Amino acid sequence: MRYIRPVVGFVDLHSHVLSGLDDGARDLATSRAMLTALEALGFSEVYATPHQKAGQFLPGLDAIDAAFAPIQALAVPGLRLGLAAENMWDDVFFDRLQRGQIPSYDRGDVFLVELRPHELPLGLVDQLFRLRMAGKTPVLAHPERYEPLWADDGLIERLRAHCGFVCDLGAVAGYHGKQPQKMARRLLEEGVAAAVASDAHTVEDVRAAAEGIAWIAKRLGRPAVARLLDDGPRALLAGELPE
Repeated sequence: MRYIRPVVGFVDLHSHVLSGLDDGARDLATSRAMLTALEALGFSEVYATPHQKAGQFLPGLDAIDAAFAPIQALAVPGLRLGLAAENMWDDVFFDRLQRGQIPSYDRGDVFLVELRPHELPLGLVDQLFRLRMAGKTPVLAHPERYEPLWADDGLIERLRAHCGFVCDLGAVAGYHGKQPQKMARRLLEEGVAAAVASDAHTVEDVRAAAEGIAWIAKRLGRPAVARLLDDGPRALLAGELPE
C-alpha cells in the first residue's frame, strides 16, 4: 500500500534502520531495503533512533557513529538520514539527564524518550516541565502503549503540555494490539498527537506504516497526513509543541 508522494516529503522521527545495534535492521542490506521502502512511501527525512536501554541495548556513541557512516554511504536518492536515539527513561537516562548528555536529534535540544508500558516514572511531569524550562524538547515515543494513559485524560493533558506525542503508524494500523490501536487512533482523532512515525525495525514494519498512513488519509483527510508526517515532525525538531 502506498500513499501519494508529498511535494516536500514526510519526516520519520523514529526508526531502527541502523544495523547491528539493537533489534532493528539485521544487516546493511536490510537497512537499504527499509530506507528504500520509506522513500517510496513518501519520506524525505528519516531519523535513525537506536535504543538506549540499560541492560539490553546500550551502544556507545562510537558504535552508533560507526553504524551510521555506512548507512549514509548507501545514499538512497531523495532521502536525508539523520541521527538520534530512543532513550528509555531508566537509570542511565536519569544520569545523562543530570549531566546534560542525553542523545538527541542531530545532537541538539530535542530528544526521543520512551517509558515502560505498565508504570510511569515518579515525578515524570515535573521532570518534563524542568526540561522544557531548560530549553529542551522531549518527544514521547508511542504514547499509545502506556497503560496509565488509557483511562486518565488529565494525565494525558499534563504530559502533552511538556512533550510531543508521536504515535506509531503500525499501532494505528492495528499491528500492536487492539488497545494500543484504539488509543493511537483516539490520540490522532482528538488532535493530541503531534506526529506519527514508522518505528520501523523491518521492511514489514514499513508496510504496516503504509497502512497507518492510509487510515489517517481515509479517516482524517490529507491535511491530517501533512500535519502528522510533515508539519508536526518539523515543528518538534524546531523545539515547538502543539498548543
